[in-house]
Formats: sequence, structure tokens, C-alpha cells
Amino acid sequence: MRHRLLLCSEPDIASVNIRDALIAAAKWESDGKFLYRGDMTMMTVPDIHIYADNADRDAKDAGIDADEMIFLSRHRAASGIPTLTVHPIGNFHGADLGGRPGTLVNASPGTMTDILRNLLSTDTGPFKVSFEVTHHGPFVSIPATFVEIGSDETQWGNKEAAGMLADAVLKLGDNDHENAIGIGGGHYAPRFTEVAQKYRLNIGHMIPEYAFKGSDDDDLIRMITESAEKSFTKMAYVHKRSMKAETARRVLNAVASCNLEAISSEDLDVIGN
Repeated sequence: MRHRLLLCSEPDIASVNIRDALIAAAKWESDGKFLYRGDMTMMTVPDIHIYADNADRDAKDAGIDADEMIFLSRHRAASGIPTLTVHPIGNFHGADLGGRPGTLVNASPGTMTDILRNLLSTDTGPFKVSFEVTHHGPFVSIPATFVEIGSDETQWGNKEAAGMLADAVLKLGDNDHENAIGIGGGHYAPRFTEVAQKYRLNIGHMIPEYAFKGSDDDDLIRMITESAEKSFTKMAYVHKRSMKAETARRVLNAVASCNLEAISSEDLDVIGN
């Protein structure tokens, strides 16, 4: 059974509300430092989580040997649209928001995609549900996922939204779908969200077009190679319709250079079939 370490950031009101919703929804045991429930352990840190490098190591030093992490978080966007998001972490280039430059953290494709599906199967009211592409820290050595309430201060304190995310996390199981990375599109990855909802495929790291716009082929190949390695896959779902034909050809050539299989929805099984 996979052991999951949940991390709450004390300065983040959304993070605290998700933690409190988890506590209210299920019985947890406490040793004064950690909370325990079945295959989950929850810890709270005094700092903002995107800078909590090596939090997994700190937990391990305290006797918690987790297989993966789930960070409870707020989400900020200029649009202010109420949104519940999930995403992998790491940086394709700089590290303005924590983590290490040009370094990805192992993704949890099954966990991340199942949380998304659990949210999409729930009436989330005014809150949209979507993936976000890979971005920001912290750096940890085990697979990690962020779950977030957004998009500004008016939603961060919404306890109903916190309850929705808490329920989606508590409903986690394990699935045997294959993994793939996503390439193309924008920051909120609507196509990859649709694919995850409809097909038997777990999405790992996602490379938006803005991440490789202006990059040379070597840099694109580096991003694709690391994304696949850190998503435990040899497949890439390329959102060709989000790109110009010339860009799509370039991406597909890079995927082939990485010895990955480029897939589309025609290659996938529909959930429920």
C-alpha cells in the first residue's frame, strides 16, 4: 500500500482549511507532531510550502517513510476565477517560485489524475476543475502533487472548496492506467484535463508551449526526456491542435528523438468501456 505524506503550510489559509476539512471528514490519530490515518500521514510546516525543500527528508528523519507527497495549497491567478487545480511540480528553467532551476520533481500521475477525476465527478458549484502544467517548487525526492484552491483571496477561505479537495484526497485508491506526459497548450491544460476525464490514462508532467517557445531543440529534448523519466512513462500525448503545424512537427520529432511513443485519443480506451 502506498504511503502518502500530506503537507499543510501554516501561513496559507487555503492549506489550513483543507487540512481542517480532512480532520473533520475522517478520524486521525495524533502524536503531537503528525496526524495519522491509514495510509496517510499529515504534517504542518511553519513556512510557505513552495520553499519547503526536502520536507520529505525532514519527515523521514522523524520516522515517516512516505512514498509520495500531496501539498495542500492556495492558487493565485489574475483572472480571479474560482478554480480547483492539481499539478506536478518542478521547474523547466528558472526557479522564481521555489525548487531547483531546470529540475523536475517526480510526478504522481495516478494520484494526481485520480484527484482530478474525483473532483470532476463532484458538483463543485462555481469552481472550475483543471490540471495546471508543471511549475514551481519545492524540491523533494519523492513523487509529489499540489492540490489547490484558487484563484484569489476571495476563494482561499472558502471552506466548501476545502471540503471538496479533502474528499477528493480521501477517496484516493490506486489505478493501473498507463502514464503519459503532456506537451502543448497553455497553463491550465484543458485538453489534458479532458483526456484524463474520458480515457484510461494518467497524466504526469505537462510541458506548455510557452515553456519551449524560443528554446532550441536540445533544450526541448531535455525537457521531454526529464518529464518522461520523472513521470515513469515512455509515452507523450502531444496536443497538436494547440500548435502551429511547424511547431507540432518539431515536437513530434523531438518526442521520437527521445524514444517515446507519441499518442492521441484514438490510441486510448474510454473509461467505463
